[in-house]
Amino acid sequence: MGQTSASFRQEAQGLDESISLSEVISALSFAIDLTEGAVHGHALRSCLLGMRIAEEAGLSSEETTSLYYALLLKDIGNEEMIGLRCDRGASIVSKLGMGPLAAEAVRSLEEHWDGSGYPKRARGKRIPLLARVCAVAQHLDVFSMGRSPSVAIETLEQWSGTWFDPELVRAALSLDRRGALWTYCRASDSHEMTRAAVLDLDPRKRQRLDDRQIDRICEAFADVVDSKSHFTFRHSVGVAELARGIAKNLGLRSDRVRLVRRAALLHDIGKLSVANTILDKKTRLTDAEWKVVERHPGLTRRILEQIGPFREIAIVAGEHHEKLDGSGYPKHLMAADLSIEARIIAVADVYGALSEDRPYRAGLRYEEILPIMRALAPRKLDGDCVNALITLIGDDRGVVYESPVREMAGACA
Repeated sequence: MGQTSASFRQEAQGLDESISLSEVISALSFAIDLTEGAVHGHALRSCLLGMRIAEEAGLSSEETTSLYYALLLKDIGNEEMIGLRCDRGASIVSKLGMGPLAAEAVRSLEEHWDGSGYPKRARGKRIPLLARVCAVAQHLDVFSMGRSPSVAIETLEQWSGTWFDPELVRAALSLDRRGALWTYCRASDSHEMTRAAVLDLDPRKRQRLDDRQIDRICEAFADVVDSKSHFTFRHSVGVAELARGIAKNLGLRSDRVRLVRRAALLHDIGKLSVANTILDKKTRLTDAEWKVVERHPGLTRRILEQIGPFREIAIVAGEHHEKLDGSGYPKHLMAADLSIEARIIAVADVYGALSEDRPYRAGLRYEEILPIMRALAPRKLDGDCVNALITLIGDDRGVVYESPVREMAGACA
């Protein structure tokens, strides 16, 4: 079964638990690679390829710093339409504090050297330099994974002067001839080795994130998840605000409230792997489709565990569909396995899901949700958490449930 939220213990005291921006962004870029049609590891390999080309082409340190994050986040926009995707991606990059150079690189990613691209049909050096590097890097990775590095180089050379900046193409060809382009970027290279090479290139390696910056990154990626389907618009943000309110009403310490909010913001990041044909389906899901949906909490945990200091957040977020009686998923955990933080998010998630529109029904009113939540507590949902939710929403008619796990919940806080 492995470690659960109730059994989580910090493995060692005094370890450096500070977080670098690249550690978070590279892990979350893995989540972006899970989206429908994406190529696994694409963002990391593109980053390595693009940074090598940038060094060969003589870009400045300011440009390479912005390029690093643009390459990792270039596919963050989600929308199917190229213009909308790039524009939304640029907006999110700006929100993350990556600066205007990185944002413009993402916005102009699909421009072509000959003016045939999107969104502005910019031509030649009117296309931002970093966008031109990103375009070459992503072409090399996509074609090398789908075919081979030699085909990627051959087609890159063929499209020099039409799609791609000839100077950057020459830089890539020079690296390829010297055997300096493809290290850790081949299909046979492990994800762990590629990610380690990307982290080693981090231009802000010594700069650590403060709490406000970490919160901002969690909020930005909640936006990415929620934008996948219009039926989940603001779901993660809404669940996070409910969960924070429940945690405060239960008297959790401020550091535990913050952990709850972050885990709630990121709880559905594994859902990026679920196709929209399933998420937006108006009829009953098949057994096979349910199996796909039921994998997403485990993927959430897998993604977040790549960030060392997020170990507990990963476990708590990955348990948001577990129930106290073992009827939840993906691990069918029982009450003794679930911390108060995990229970809070489970309650907030159920309320959020019931109150929101879904493809097969309209969102329920509070008066309709309340009896459902009462019926689920305390067997499936924690009674104390349900009571705290009712108090938070302002209803004084709530029945007070005596939770059989009250003592254990208090100890875990």
